[in-house]
Amino acid sequence: MKTKLICLLVCLGAVNALTRKQEAAEQSRRKTASPSQKKEPVQEDEYEDEELADECPEPNGYFPDAEQCDKYYDCRDGKGTEKLCPDGLVFNDFSPQHEKCDLPFGIDCSKRLKLQKPQPSQHCPRMHGYFAHEDAKICDTFYYCVEGKFNMITCPDGLVFSEKTGICNWPDEAQKKGCGSRELFNFTCPKVDDSVAATHPRYADAEDCQYFYVCVNGEIPRRSGCKLGQAFDERTGKCDWARKIPECKDWYKGQLTDQELDALENPPPKPKPTGGPSRRKSSRPT
Repeated sequence: MKTKLICLLVCLGAVNALTRKQEAAEQSRRKTASPSQKKEPVQEDEYEDEELADECPEPNGYFPDAEQCDKYYDCRDGKGTEKLCPDGLVFNDFSPQHEKCDLPFGIDCSKRLKLQKPQPSQHCPRMHGYFAHEDAKICDTFYYCVEGKFNMITCPDGLVFSEKTGICNWPDEAQKKGCGSRELFNFTCPKVDDSVAATHPRYADAEDCQYFYVCVNGEIPRRSGCKLGQAFDERTGKCDWARKIPECKDWYKGQLTDQELDALENPPPKPKPTGGPSRRKSSRPT
């Protein structure tokens, strides 16, 4: 009886041992069969290269950034190098073969509105560009900035600085707030019928004999002027020598002498060019 009990215990132990071995083998098999969840770390520079490569629609060339107008990519063999234009300039994407940064006027940045952080200095909101005067009431003065250094420029009489185009323009075209024709000139075009309006009628400037107003389509006033020594004649609607117009005959007194006015009205004839014989051939070749 004792011998049978010992044999039974040994056999049960052997069965349990076999079962544990089978379980261990099964777990090992499952680990080998299932894919590993551990991934190799991606190198940061490799990730950046992949990102910049996406900015290269062609293997070689210069291409704009999708969001920032003054950023672009120099692509070589499909690999892109990120670049920035000087502050105030934007990338001109007219051709992938040309690396060109320009003033923003005339370049479409409507879909690339972002810009780099400004680097302002005196009178220059950015290092490069044309910028309006700080005083909004000063309409005809602006600043031209290069490398953060400014030059102040004044528009010709009757024109104002246009922030949209970067040049001096007629007030109605510049559309700068507070710098319209009525605010600047204190003049309103008289109402006329359509036939007169079509001729763009002219009116004298009541305060300055040299200047006059052209009413475009009879409605929009533009201030224009005669050349030095002349005045606007209301009777003819044209410029003539001031001394010939009774109400303006003394307009230049104290500014120009009679001799200077005479020289303007009667300039000396230009001398005819002198030189050697003509180089033209006297006859056509036969």
